[in-house]
Amino acid sequence: MSFSGEQLARYSRHIILKGFGLRGQKRLSRGSVLIVGAGGLGSPAALYLAAAGVGRIGIIDADEVDLSNLQRQIIHGTADLGKPKADSARASMLAVNPEIEVRAIRAFADAGNIMELIRDYDFIIDGTDNFPAKFLINDACVLAGKAFSHAGILRFNGQLLTYVPGEGPCYRCLFKNPPPPEAVPTCRQAGVIGALAGVVGSLQAMEAVKYLAGTGGLLTGRLLTYDALKTSFRGIDLPRRADCPVCGEHPSITAPVDYTPAACDFR
Repeated sequence: MSFSGEQLARYSRHIILKGFGLRGQKRLSRGSVLIVGAGGLGSPAALYLAAAGVGRIGIIDADEVDLSNLQRQIIHGTADLGKPKADSARASMLAVNPEIEVRAIRAFADAGNIMELIRDYDFIIDGTDNFPAKFLINDACVLAGKAFSHAGILRFNGQLLTYVPGEGPCYRCLFKNPPPPEAVPTCRQAGVIGALAGVVGSLQAMEAVKYLAGTGGLLTGRLLTYDALKTSFRGIDLPRRADCPVCGEHPSITAPVDYTPAACDFR
């Protein structure tokens, strides 16, 4: 594939990067990412992936923009109140880069549709705000052999890891099952500092860019935590569990499962 003069100018800061260059940009342009959740995490991830020139991006969310979202969900504005989040996000992404393809999907991901939703994408970003959804995405990606970025934020703290088939543990290797309902504070009870979503969601975008471009190391086998109050990052090495129910040696989970919604860990 060849780039026009305008495209060469748009992506010039990528193209001059040693270790990335024109080859990396072409790989981004041929790549695809599905972002599940157009909220706090999905907002910066979507904007940066659009700006980076990822050729095809899907963004799925069934909710509408609410006033309480605007403190952290920067892909939406005051004029978008009441609009479907997926549609609002798509408009913002195309305003940044009209050359890419963006598909807005107004739906909830569940066990009945998740495999179809992720099927045609190279990389999945989990920007959801509840544990059942996170386990659903993990299981579907493991079963389908899809790489994905998990992240969660709450109060002043965030965490993320990247799963690549055959290269490290999945989310269930860290947390075997969702916590019981009411075991952790709900979003409305606990709160979250807005800029935290920007930090962690941007890191998810970076993981997707590196994966698609084939450059750099990923957060496979490592959980990265961030304490915004202390401005500190910590990497925790994670082994793959042989008894993991989905990616282990004798998996007991062979299809996506819907769980009763529990307390959310905020997006």
